[in-house]
Amino acid sequence: MDQLRTYAVFRKELIHIKRDPSSLIQIVLMPITLLLLYGFALTFDIRNVPLAVMDRDGTQVSRDFVQRFAGSRYFRLSHKVESYDQAYNLLDTGRARLALVVPHDFSRDIKEGGETKVQVILDGADANTANIVLGYVQAIVSGYNQEVMVERMRPRGVIKMKPPLNPEPRVWYNEELESRNFIVPGLVVVIMTMVGALLTSLCVVREAERGSMEGLMASPLLRSELILGKLGPYFIIGMVDMAIAMGMGQWLFEVPMRGSWLLMIAASALYLLVMLGQGLLISVAAGNQLQANQMAMLTTFLPALLLSGFMFDVRQMPMALQVFSYIVPAKYFVKITKDIYLKGLGFHYFLKDALFLIGFAALFLALAVRRFRKKVR
Repeated sequence: MDQLRTYAVFRKELIHIKRDPSSLIQIVLMPITLLLLYGFALTFDIRNVPLAVMDRDGTQVSRDFVQRFAGSRYFRLSHKVESYDQAYNLLDTGRARLALVVPHDFSRDIKEGGETKVQVILDGADANTANIVLGYVQAIVSGYNQEVMVERMRPRGVIKMKPPLNPEPRVWYNEELESRNFIVPGLVVVIMTMVGALLTSLCVVREAERGSMEGLMASPLLRSELILGKLGPYFIIGMVDMAIAMGMGQWLFEVPMRGSWLLMIAASALYLLVMLGQGLLISVAAGNQLQANQMAMLTTFLPALLLSGFMFDVRQMPMALQVFSYIVPAKYFVKITKDIYLKGLGFHYFLKDALFLIGFAALFLALAVRRFRKKVR
Protein backbone atom coordinates (compact mmCIF):
# COMPACT_ATOMS: atom_id res chain seq x y z
CA MET A 1 0.00 0.00 0.00
CA ASP A 2 1.43 3.34 -1.09
CA GLN A 3 1.19 6.03 1.61
CA LEU A 4 1.40 8.91 -0.87
CA ARG A 5 -1.56 7.63 -2.90
CA THR A 6 -3.55 7.06 0.30
CA TYR A 7 -2.74 10.58 1.44
CA ALA A 8 -3.86 11.96 -1.93
CA VAL A 9 -7.28 10.37 -1.52
CA PHE A 10 -7.34 11.57 2.09
CA ARG A 11 -6.59 15.15 1.01
CA LYS A 12 -9.16 14.98 -1.80
CA GLU A 13 -11.88 13.93 0.66
CA LEU A 14 -10.94 16.73 3.03
CA ILE A 15 -11.20 19.30 0.25
CA HIS A 16 -14.62 17.95 -0.71
CA ILE A 17 -15.82 18.20 2.89
CA LYS A 18 -14.65 21.82 3.11
CA ARG A 19 -16.48 22.69 -0.10
CA ASP A 20 -19.71 20.97 0.97
CA PRO A 21 -21.64 23.34 3.30
CA SER A 22 -24.16 20.69 4.32
CA SER A 23 -21.40 18.35 5.46
CA LEU A 24 -19.72 21.14 7.37
CA ILE A 25 -22.97 22.00 9.15
CA GLN A 26 -23.51 18.37 10.12
CA ILE A 27 -19.94 17.99 11.29
CA VAL A 28 -19.71 21.17 13.38
CA LEU A 29 -23.23 21.70 14.66
CA MET A 30 -24.44 18.13 15.09
CA PRO A 31 -22.66 17.31 18.39
CA ILE A 32 -23.31 20.75 19.86
CA THR A 33 -27.00 20.78 18.89
CA LEU A 34 -27.64 17.23 20.05
CA LEU A 35 -25.97 17.81 23.41
CA LEU A 36 -27.80 21.08 24.02
CA LEU A 37 -31.19 19.65 23.03
CA TYR A 38 -30.93 16.27 24.72
CA GLY A 39 -28.78 17.43 27.63
CA PHE A 40 -31.17 20.16 28.73
CA ALA A 41 -34.51 18.96 27.36
CA LEU A 42 -34.29 15.21 27.96
CA THR A 43 -34.56 14.46 31.64
CA PHE A 44 -36.16 11.78 33.78
CA ASP A 45 -36.08 13.95 36.90
CA ILE A 46 -39.70 14.72 37.79
CA ARG A 47 -39.85 18.00 39.71
CA ASN A 48 -42.14 21.02 40.07
CA VAL A 49 -45.23 19.05 39.09
CA PRO A 50 -48.11 21.57 38.79
CA LEU A 51 -50.57 20.86 41.59
CA ALA A 52 -54.20 21.96 41.94
CA VAL A 53 -55.68 21.89 45.45
CA MET A 54 -59.31 21.88 46.54
CA ASP A 55 -59.23 22.36 50.31
CA ARG A 56 -62.81 21.88 51.50
CA ASP A 57 -61.79 21.85 55.14
CA GLY A 58 -60.01 25.22 55.18
CA THR A 59 -58.50 24.74 58.65
CA GLN A 60 -54.94 25.08 59.89
CA VAL A 61 -54.62 21.29 59.95
CA SER A 62 -55.59 20.94 56.29
CA ARG A 63 -53.36 23.87 55.30
CA ASP A 64 -50.41 22.22 57.04
CA PHE A 65 -51.09 19.03 55.12
CA VAL A 66 -51.28 20.89 51.79
CA GLN A 67 -48.08 22.75 52.64
CA ARG A 68 -46.22 19.45 52.71
CA PHE A 69 -46.89 19.18 48.98
CA ALA A 70 -46.33 22.85 48.21
CA GLY A 71 -43.06 22.89 50.15
CA SER A 72 -41.69 19.83 48.37
CA ARG A 73 -39.33 20.28 45.44
CA TYR A 74 -41.40 17.74 43.54
CA PHE A 75 -44.64 19.76 43.50
CA ARG A 76 -45.58 23.32 42.70
CA LEU A 77 -48.90 24.67 43.97
CA SER A 78 -50.19 26.27 40.79
CA HIS A 79 -53.95 26.53 41.40
CA LYS A 80 -56.47 26.59 44.23
CA VAL A 81 -59.89 25.49 43.03
CA GLU A 82 -63.36 25.47 44.51
CA SER A 83 -65.04 22.71 42.49
CA TYR A 84 -64.36 19.47 40.67
CA ASP A 85 -65.18 21.12 37.34
CA GLN A 86 -62.31 23.55 37.81
CA ALA A 87 -59.95 20.72 38.73
CA TYR A 88 -61.03 18.63 35.73
CA ASN A 89 -60.53 21.60 33.41
CA LEU A 90 -56.97 22.12 34.69
CA LEU A 91 -56.17 18.45 34.19
CA ASP A 92 -57.77 18.37 30.74
CA THR A 93 -55.77 21.39 29.54
CA GLY A 94 -52.51 20.20 31.09
CA ARG A 95 -52.15 23.19 33.42
CA ALA A 96 -52.11 20.74 36.34
CA ARG A 97 -50.83 17.17 36.51
CA LEU A 98 -52.27 16.41 39.92
CA ALA A 99 -55.37 17.46 41.83
CA LEU A 100 -55.50 17.10 45.61
CA VAL A 101 -58.94 17.14 47.27
CA VAL A 102 -59.08 17.56 51.05
CA PRO A 103 -62.55 16.65 52.49
CA HIS A 104 -64.71 18.80 54.80
CA ASP A 105 -64.12 16.71 57.91
CA PHE A 106 -60.35 16.27 57.46
CA SER A 107 -59.24 18.14 60.61
CA ARG A 108 -62.08 16.74 62.75
CA ASP A 109 -61.18 13.14 61.88
CA ILE A 110 -57.51 13.79 62.51
CA LYS A 111 -58.12 15.34 65.93
CA GLU A 112 -60.61 12.66 66.98
CA GLY A 113 -58.21 9.88 66.08
CA GLY A 114 -60.35 8.54 63.29
CA GLU A 115 -59.54 7.68 59.71
CA THR A 116 -59.93 10.16 56.91
CA LYS A 117 -59.50 9.97 53.17
CA VAL A 118 -57.81 12.38 50.80
CA GLN A 119 -58.54 12.16 47.10
CA VAL A 120 -55.72 12.39 44.57
CA ILE A 121 -56.61 12.77 40.88
CA LEU A 122 -53.58 12.09 38.73
CA ASP A 123 -53.01 12.64 35.02
CA GLY A 124 -51.99 9.18 33.81
CA ALA A 125 -51.49 9.99 30.12
CA ASP A 126 -47.75 9.49 30.67
CA ALA A 127 -47.67 6.25 32.64
CA ASN A 128 -44.00 6.51 33.62
CA THR A 129 -44.34 10.05 34.99
CA ALA A 130 -47.62 9.15 36.71
CA ASN A 131 -45.99 6.24 38.57
CA ILE A 132 -43.14 8.46 39.75
CA VAL A 133 -45.51 11.22 40.89
CA LEU A 134 -47.69 8.67 42.67
CA GLY A 135 -44.60 7.49 44.55
CA TYR A 136 -43.91 11.07 45.66
CA VAL A 137 -47.50 11.41 46.88
CA GLN A 138 -47.32 8.19 48.86
CA ALA A 139 -44.02 9.23 50.44
CA ILE A 140 -45.44 12.57 51.60
CA VAL A 141 -48.60 10.96 52.96
CA SER A 142 -46.56 8.28 54.72
CA GLY A 143 -44.45 10.94 56.43
CA TYR A 144 -47.55 12.82 57.52
CA ASN A 145 -49.12 9.61 58.87
CA GLN A 146 -46.06 8.92 61.02
CA GLU A 147 -46.18 12.38 62.59
CA VAL A 148 -49.91 12.08 63.31
CA MET A 149 -49.37 8.70 64.95
CA VAL A 150 -46.63 10.15 67.15
CA GLU A 151 -48.97 12.95 68.26
CA ARG A 152 -51.70 10.45 69.06
CA MET A 153 -49.39 8.24 71.13
CA ARG A 154 -47.82 11.09 73.07
CA PRO A 155 -50.65 11.34 75.66
CA ARG A 156 -50.06 7.68 76.42
CA GLY A 157 -46.46 8.36 77.34
CA VAL A 158 -44.94 7.23 74.09
CA ILE A 159 -42.62 10.06 73.10
CA LYS A 160 -41.09 8.51 70.03
CA MET A 161 -41.79 5.31 68.20
CA LYS A 162 -39.00 3.59 66.38
CA PRO A 163 -40.00 1.62 63.29
CA PRO A 164 -38.93 -2.03 63.35
CA LEU A 165 -37.19 -1.63 60.00
CA ASN A 166 -35.11 1.44 59.29
CA PRO A 167 -33.63 1.29 55.78
CA GLU A 168 -30.46 3.24 55.08
CA PRO A 169 -30.22 3.42 51.27
CA ARG A 170 -26.89 4.10 49.66
CA VAL A 171 -26.80 4.92 45.96
CA TRP A 172 -23.70 3.96 44.02
CA TYR A 173 -22.31 5.42 40.79
CA ASN A 174 -24.90 8.24 40.50
CA GLU A 175 -25.32 9.43 44.07
CA GLU A 176 -27.36 12.54 43.18
CA LEU A 177 -29.69 10.46 40.96
CA GLU A 178 -29.30 13.08 38.23
CA SER A 179 -30.52 11.84 34.86
CA ARG A 180 -27.97 13.95 32.98
CA ASN A 181 -25.19 11.80 34.45
CA PHE A 182 -26.26 8.85 32.31
CA ILE A 183 -27.90 10.76 29.44
CA VAL A 184 -24.80 12.74 28.46
CA PRO A 185 -22.46 9.70 28.21
CA GLY A 186 -25.12 8.01 26.09
CA LEU A 187 -25.24 11.07 23.84
CA VAL A 188 -21.56 10.55 23.07
CA VAL A 189 -22.58 7.20 21.59
CA VAL A 190 -25.43 8.71 19.54
CA ILE A 191 -23.25 11.53 18.23
CA MET A 192 -20.45 9.21 17.14
CA THR A 193 -23.01 6.92 15.54
CA MET A 194 -24.42 9.76 13.45
CA VAL A 195 -21.07 11.25 12.50
CA GLY A 196 -19.48 7.91 11.72
CA ALA A 197 -22.33 6.29 9.84
CA LEU A 198 -24.35 9.10 8.25
CA LEU A 199 -21.40 10.92 6.72
CA THR A 200 -19.45 7.90 5.52
CA SER A 201 -22.63 6.38 4.09
CA LEU A 202 -22.42 9.01 1.35
CA CYS A 203 -18.71 8.92 0.51
CA VAL A 204 -18.73 6.12 -2.12
CA VAL A 205 -22.25 6.47 -3.52
CA ARG A 206 -21.59 10.18 -4.06
CA GLU A 207 -18.59 9.34 -6.25
CA ALA A 208 -20.69 6.86 -8.21
CA GLU A 209 -23.48 9.40 -8.77
CA ARG A 210 -21.03 12.01 -10.03
CA GLY A 211 -19.33 9.56 -12.36
CA SER A 212 -15.90 10.01 -10.78
CA MET A 213 -15.64 6.48 -9.40
CA GLU A 214 -14.59 5.04 -12.77
CA GLY A 215 -11.75 7.53 -12.92
CA LEU A 216 -10.56 6.59 -9.45
CA MET A 217 -10.63 2.90 -10.27
CA ALA A 218 -8.76 3.48 -13.52
CA SER A 219 -5.92 5.05 -11.50
CA PRO A 220 -3.14 3.00 -9.88
CA LEU A 221 -5.00 3.21 -6.56
CA LEU A 222 -5.51 -0.01 -4.69
CA ARG A 223 -8.92 -0.59 -3.16
CA SER A 224 -7.40 -0.54 0.34
CA GLU A 225 -5.75 2.82 -0.41
CA LEU A 226 -9.01 4.25 -1.69
CA ILE A 227 -11.00 3.02 1.32
CA LEU A 228 -8.47 4.13 3.93
CA GLY A 229 -8.05 7.48 2.23
CA LYS A 230 -11.79 8.07 2.25
CA LEU A 231 -12.33 6.91 5.82
CA GLY A 232 -9.38 8.84 7.28
CA PRO A 233 -10.97 12.33 7.29
CA TYR A 234 -14.16 11.04 8.88
CA PHE A 235 -12.17 9.27 11.58
CA ILE A 236 -10.46 12.55 12.50
CA ILE A 237 -13.76 14.43 12.36
CA GLY A 238 -15.42 11.81 14.54
CA MET A 239 -12.69 12.07 17.16
CA VAL A 240 -12.98 15.88 17.14
CA ASP A 241 -16.74 15.62 17.64
CA MET A 242 -16.14 13.12 20.41
CA ALA A 243 -13.78 15.60 22.09
CA ILE A 244 -16.42 18.34 21.78
CA ALA A 245 -19.08 16.08 23.29
CA MET A 246 -16.87 14.97 26.18
CA GLY A 247 -15.75 18.55 26.82
CA MET A 248 -19.34 19.85 26.94
CA GLY A 249 -20.31 16.98 29.21
CA GLN A 250 -17.46 17.79 31.59
CA TRP A 251 -17.69 21.58 31.80
CA LEU A 252 -21.23 22.46 30.69
CA PHE A 253 -23.24 19.60 32.24
CA GLU A 254 -20.69 18.77 34.97
CA VAL A 255 -20.95 15.03 34.41
CA PRO A 256 -18.31 13.27 36.53
CA MET A 257 -15.60 11.25 34.80
CA ARG A 258 -14.58 8.61 37.34
CA GLY A 259 -12.58 6.46 34.95
CA SER A 260 -9.64 7.03 32.63
CA TRP A 261 -9.85 9.66 29.90
CA LEU A 262 -7.36 7.73 27.79
CA LEU A 263 -9.43 4.57 28.11
CA MET A 264 -12.55 6.46 27.05
CA ILE A 265 -10.75 7.93 24.03
CA ALA A 266 -9.45 4.48 23.01
CA ALA A 267 -12.92 2.92 23.34
CA SER A 268 -14.40 5.80 21.32
CA ALA A 269 -11.84 5.30 18.56
CA LEU A 270 -12.73 1.60 18.40
CA TYR A 271 -16.46 2.31 18.21
CA LEU A 272 -15.85 4.97 15.56
CA LEU A 273 -14.12 2.34 13.41
CA VAL A 274 -17.25 0.18 13.72
CA MET A 275 -19.48 3.03 12.56
CA LEU A 276 -17.14 3.97 9.72
CA GLY A 277 -17.19 0.37 8.52
CA GLN A 278 -20.96 0.18 8.74
CA GLY A 279 -21.34 3.51 6.97
CA LEU A 280 -18.99 2.40 4.21
CA LEU A 281 -20.94 -0.83 3.78
CA ILE A 282 -24.15 1.18 3.42
CA SER A 283 -22.46 3.50 0.92
CA VAL A 284 -21.34 0.71 -1.41
CA ALA A 285 -24.69 -1.08 -1.12
CA ALA A 286 -26.97 1.93 -1.71
CA GLY A 287 -28.09 3.04 -5.15
CA ASN A 288 -28.12 6.77 -4.42
CA GLN A 289 -27.43 9.27 -1.64
CA LEU A 290 -31.05 9.47 -0.48
CA GLN A 291 -31.25 5.72 -0.12
CA ALA A 292 -27.92 5.67 1.72
CA ASN A 293 -29.13 8.33 4.15
CA GLN A 294 -32.34 6.44 4.86
CA MET A 295 -30.50 3.15 5.34
CA ALA A 296 -28.06 4.79 7.75
CA MET A 297 -30.88 6.25 9.83
CA LEU A 298 -32.74 2.94 10.03
CA THR A 299 -29.75 0.71 10.73
CA THR A 300 -27.58 2.91 12.96
CA PHE A 301 -29.22 5.95 14.54
CA LEU A 302 -32.59 4.46 15.51
CA PRO A 303 -31.16 1.23 17.00
CA ALA A 304 -28.54 3.27 18.87
CA LEU A 305 -31.28 5.48 20.29
CA LEU A 306 -33.82 2.79 21.19
CA LEU A 307 -32.08 -0.59 21.55
CA SER A 308 -28.70 0.26 23.06
CA GLY A 309 -29.79 0.88 26.65
CA PHE A 310 -29.13 4.60 26.27
CA MET A 311 -32.71 5.67 27.03
CA PHE A 312 -34.56 2.45 27.85
CA ASP A 313 -33.54 -0.65 29.79
CA VAL A 314 -33.19 -3.44 27.23
CA ARG A 315 -33.92 -6.04 29.91
CA GLN A 316 -37.48 -4.70 30.22
CA MET A 317 -38.19 -5.14 26.50
CA PRO A 318 -39.81 -8.18 24.85
CA MET A 319 -37.49 -11.14 24.44
CA ALA A 320 -37.36 -10.76 20.64
CA LEU A 321 -36.00 -7.21 20.96
CA GLN A 322 -33.55 -8.29 23.65
CA VAL A 323 -32.12 -10.88 21.28
CA PHE A 324 -32.05 -8.39 18.39
CA SER A 325 -30.15 -5.86 20.53
CA TYR A 326 -27.09 -8.14 20.52
CA ILE A 327 -26.42 -7.17 16.90
CA VAL A 328 -26.57 -3.45 17.73
CA PRO A 329 -22.96 -2.25 18.22
CA ALA A 330 -24.10 0.79 20.19
CA LYS A 331 -25.31 -1.49 22.98
CA TYR A 332 -21.75 -2.50 23.81
CA PHE A 333 -20.36 1.01 23.62
CA VAL A 334 -23.13 2.39 25.85
CA LYS A 335 -22.14 -0.13 28.50
CA ILE A 336 -18.49 0.83 28.13
CA THR A 337 -19.20 4.57 28.47
CA LYS A 338 -21.31 4.06 31.59
CA ASP A 339 -18.68 1.77 33.11
CA ILE A 340 -15.97 4.38 32.52
CA TYR A 341 -17.96 7.54 33.27
CA LEU A 342 -20.01 6.48 36.27
CA LYS A 343 -18.30 3.41 37.70
CA GLY A 344 -14.66 4.17 36.91
CA LEU A 345 -13.99 0.58 35.88
CA GLY A 346 -10.86 -0.63 34.16
CA PHE A 347 -10.40 -2.31 30.79
CA HIS A 348 -10.70 -5.87 32.05
CA TYR A 349 -14.30 -5.24 33.19
CA PHE A 350 -15.54 -4.60 29.66
CA LEU A 351 -13.06 -6.67 27.65
CA LYS A 352 -15.90 -8.79 26.26
CA ASP A 353 -17.71 -5.70 24.97
CA ALA A 354 -14.51 -4.42 23.36
CA LEU A 355 -14.00 -7.77 21.64
CA PHE A 356 -17.53 -7.56 20.22
CA LEU A 357 -16.75 -4.10 18.83
CA ILE A 358 -13.52 -5.37 17.28
CA GLY A 359 -15.51 -8.18 15.66
CA PHE A 360 -18.11 -5.73 14.31
CA ALA A 361 -15.40 -3.45 12.89
CA ALA A 362 -13.65 -6.33 11.13
CA LEU A 363 -16.94 -7.70 9.79
CA PHE A 364 -18.25 -4.39 8.42
CA LEU A 365 -14.95 -3.42 6.82
CA ALA A 366 -14.52 -6.86 5.24
CA LEU A 367 -18.07 -6.85 3.85
CA ALA A 368 -17.64 -3.30 2.57
CA VAL A 369 -14.44 -4.17 0.73
CA ARG A 370 -16.02 -7.28 -0.79
CA ARG A 371 -19.18 -5.46 -1.83
CA PHE A 372 -17.11 -2.57 -3.12
CA ARG A 373 -15.12 -4.91 -5.36
CA LYS A 374 -18.31 -6.36 -6.83
CA LYS A 375 -19.90 -3.00 -7.40
CA VAL A 376 -17.10 -1.29 -9.29
CA ARG A 377 -16.37 -4.20 -11.62
